[in-house]
Parts: sequence; structure tokens; C-alpha cells
Amino acid sequence: MMQPIAEPFVVEVWGKLAGVVLKEGGAFRFHAVAPPFRELDGAEFSIPGFARLAAARLDPHTRDPHTLDGGRSLGSASHSASSLPL
Repeated sequence: MMQPIAEPFVVEVWGKLAGVVLKEGGAFRFHAVAPPFRELDGAEFSIPGFARLAAARLDPHTRDPHTLDGGRSLGSASHSASSLPL
């Protein structure tokens, strides 16, 4: 029996289309549509919101200039999640 196709989740960062997230098995896979988000292309996340946070960390408008890693740490993304619009 065929599985129904899951609805894609559109990921936007500050009004810019970053990509779409599709449920694949037990994970959600990010499919980038524009730079700088191609760095996440194919990445898996446990929930779609984590893909949104990761994309926001790659957007130059949301990067923290005080981080040593260029703002790409997913570990610190949760600390600023409440300040980012969803």
C-alpha cells in the first residue's frame, strides 16, 4: 500500500524563502531553494521548527556578530528562538 505524500512545510526567514521541509520516515528533511540556505540542503531535523531555526542562523540578517563560529551553532540557536518570528 502506498503512503500518502506529506504536506511540505515552507521555511521563510525574514520574508525570504529558504526552502521546504518534507517528512521522510521519522525525520523532516530540509530542501534548500536559495543561498545561503543550501548549506542545510538534505539536513534532517526531528521537527520542522528546528529547520526554521537552523535556516535563521544562516541568514546574514539574523547572525550574531559576537559568536566565534559565525552564528552557525545549532546549540545556541535555541537561546535566541524566542526573539525570532516564526
